[in-house]
Amino acid sequence: MPINRIDEDEALRPTFKIKLLIRLFSYLKPYKFQVALTLLLMGIVSGVELLNPYLLKVAIDRYIATKNLNGLLFLGLVMSITILVSMFCTRKRISLMAKITNQIHLTIRQELYAHLQKLSLSFFDHRPAGKILARVIGDVNSLNNLFNTSVTGLIPDLATIIAVIIIMLAMNYRLALASFLMLPVLIIFLGAVEIVSHRRWQIFRQKSSNLNAFTHEHFSGIKVVQSFTAEEQTKKDFHFLLRENFEAFIRAVRLNDLFWPSVELSWGIGTIIVFWYGTRLLNTGTVTIGLLVAFSGYVSMFWRPVMNISNFYNTLVSNLSGAERIYELMDIEPSIQEAEDAVTLPTLRGEVEFKDVTFGYQDGQIVLDQVSFRVAPGETVALVGPTGAGKTSIINLIGRFFQPQSGLILIDGFDLQKVTLESLRGQMGWVLQDTFLFSGRIIDNIRYGRLTATDEECIAAAKAVHAHEFITKLENGYDTEVQERGARLSFGQRQQIAFARALVANPRILILDEATAGIDTHTERLLQQGIARLLAGRTSFIIAHRLSTIVNADRIMLIDQGRIIEMGNHQELLHKKGYYYQLFMAQFRFLAAKEEPVTRLG
Repeated sequence: MPINRIDEDEALRPTFKIKLLIRLFSYLKPYKFQVALTLLLMGIVSGVELLNPYLLKVAIDRYIATKNLNGLLFLGLVMSITILVSMFCTRKRISLMAKITNQIHLTIRQELYAHLQKLSLSFFDHRPAGKILARVIGDVNSLNNLFNTSVTGLIPDLATIIAVIIIMLAMNYRLALASFLMLPVLIIFLGAVEIVSHRRWQIFRQKSSNLNAFTHEHFSGIKVVQSFTAEEQTKKDFHFLLRENFEAFIRAVRLNDLFWPSVELSWGIGTIIVFWYGTRLLNTGTVTIGLLVAFSGYVSMFWRPVMNISNFYNTLVSNLSGAERIYELMDIEPSIQEAEDAVTLPTLRGEVEFKDVTFGYQDGQIVLDQVSFRVAPGETVALVGPTGAGKTSIINLIGRFFQPQSGLILIDGFDLQKVTLESLRGQMGWVLQDTFLFSGRIIDNIRYGRLTATDEECIAAAKAVHAHEFITKLENGYDTEVQERGARLSFGQRQQIAFARALVANPRILILDEATAGIDTHTERLLQQGIARLLAGRTSFIIAHRLSTIVNADRIMLIDQGRIIEMGNHQELLHKKGYYYQLFMAQFRFLAAKEEPVTRLG
């Protein structure tokens, strides 16, 4: 059985629907004029529809009964003109409303995407990318018809029902009351169906999200799937999720299918009641044939918008769960927020100071325990220690991707909690072990470090890190399209592009997180001059398990269990013969056994 749990973001929560609808329909405010014009066009169409049964009554009782052919032809001409007007107004209404709904659709998706970009890394750490994608694409798409049907259908249909009720009561209140007998029964039935149907649509959206997440994850990791010959198990897992999604859809649709037949049944029974009761009134002389024919038309005009409203209600029930999921994300506040009085950092010198910083990713968990240190501008500091010691947490806190539970982090004397994120991160450069390249040209991936960089600056950066040689050998050079995550390039080539990207950014604070891990010795030697150029004049933090790469660092901090247990340069730490000495000698003996020469920075 595949992983198919209900995550925190997938939990089913009751929602106050009126509040949600008000929030959704607030997107119509910028289009008040267009909506008003749409309603006017719909009003004209409804007026024509309301007039036609009455004209039919007049034709039967006044002109056909008296064999007045001229009057009948004139009335036919009037009805033809009104129908043509109705057709024109309907076409204009459809075109106008399509533009409005598509623009609202675009606005919601843009707002959701912009909001997601502001959320902190902790949000993305706990949610599969596929489930987020399902909300940005699938759930937003589910709202596509909601606005159109509500404006062009719901409001005019409600107005039509009210007008028809008034006309029917004025013509003959007895027949009118007979026509409405089935309405209370229908309302009670549909209300009961909606309670169950709404939850079933929530479950369907959830299952669709699970399926989307599984598909995205396994195609992203297709190399692992194929490497371990797990195709058959993956197919079984996919079939399991697909079946769950299918069954959830069928369960939801099965209830939705009750809406239309129940309205048609009520319509049919109501019409039978009208004709049965109307024929009895014919015998009393209180009802004419023309009136009964016209009344049957108004009965249809009464039940048709009732059916339309039930269809809208059906659409609302099935799509409201998508809106709920969208606003669940929109209502999540970033855990890292700028202070109202946040200041913009000037050009940094690069002094970094931690004062008794305690941090954990979860409550009760301590990753860093009262860590204190100061790094001078331009100093290169290497962070060394076992996996899980807290090295990556330190650089994440410097970039303010997470918030410490206590203590202060200062850059050039500025408290990070009181500066704007853009002015901080805009002066930092990152080269990570897991290099991410976007689909597109190589030169655009380099330019991502600074979007205003010229082609010449990007090429110069590539030359500095010795990436120019391999790039020019590609079929289109710097215009070569790389696939998602740079799949066409080797690991070392992707790292060289990442170094070029960081160099183009011209950061004041540079972070190298296992930047040369996994690179062969030859490629690493090519990178040394580029790395030295990157480090020159910048405050740099280097995380490395291969100690031979950080022997020239100004300072080495050995971190274990969230504390700094040793600090000094390479020679000082070797002289102490402490934990760093033991670690370095163990790696040295291992490299000597492999006959791998020790590389140096610079």
